[in-house]
Amino acid sequence: MSEIKPEDKTATDKNEEEQDWEAAKAFFESLKTKAPRPPKPQNAVTIAVSSRTLFNMVAERKIFVDEGVEKYVAFQVEHESDPLKPGPAFPFVKALMNVNTRLRNLYPDSEELFDIVLMTNNHAQVGVRLINSINHYGLTIERFCMTGGKSPIGYLKAYMTNLYLSKSADKVTEAIEEGIAAATMFMSRQESDLSDTQLRVAFDGDAVLFSDESEIIVKKHGLDTFFEHEKKFENKPLAQVMVDGMINGAKV
Repeated sequence: MSEIKPEDKTATDKNEEEQDWEAAKAFFESLKTKAPRPPKPQNAVTIAVSSRTLFNMVAERKIFVDEGVEKYVAFQVEHESDPLKPGPAFPFVKALMNVNTRLRNLYPDSEELFDIVLMTNNHAQVGVRLINSINHYGLTIERFCMTGGKSPIGYLKAYMTNLYLSKSADKVTEAIEEGIAAATMFMSRQESDLSDTQLRVAFDGDAVLFSDESEIIVKKHGLDTFFEHEKKFENKPLAQVMVDGMINGAKV
């Protein structure tokens, strides 16, 4: 009888794990939302949203941390028909979809729309609850990416992501370092009525929308010099910064 070495078992376990994950991924990707949508426009702005940012999964995450993955998956399967509560990015995503509807009505041939990709490293069984929640809220999301616990950066690039939203500050930092615009989103401690029918975006004028030349003067020379500089150049437009970045791919 041949001896089974420990490393042989490790390789076998690894292969089985990869096969299980591929099967889970195929199952998850086969799931479809009920909301109809046209094919992804070629020139759409792609926004990748993590599942824990789109939905409020704080309680579920606690089960995962305290009791382990098996209890977590079992809980999700047991409650797969119970819609997840909206998360911090939910009103934003909902508003984007309303903008898409309006743009299609005004410009039927336009390809300058928003395309949402749901990023998750959850097991496929948990994906059923995610799909049911998407259907419950009428979200037109049909593109999903399962990273298997790996860094999302390679997947973000493959999906040509223009903006990545996550609850993980580390993943957001990693995305930004790779030239992908990203933001960390948190649940507000106070309830607020955020519109999910209107999309409102605020830009910081200093060093974001326009050049930081005036801000540099304030830091180096103080307010008096700043006011003198602004008065002297009041009729000279500030150089653009953010606008050009958005036109060239919404990368900040």
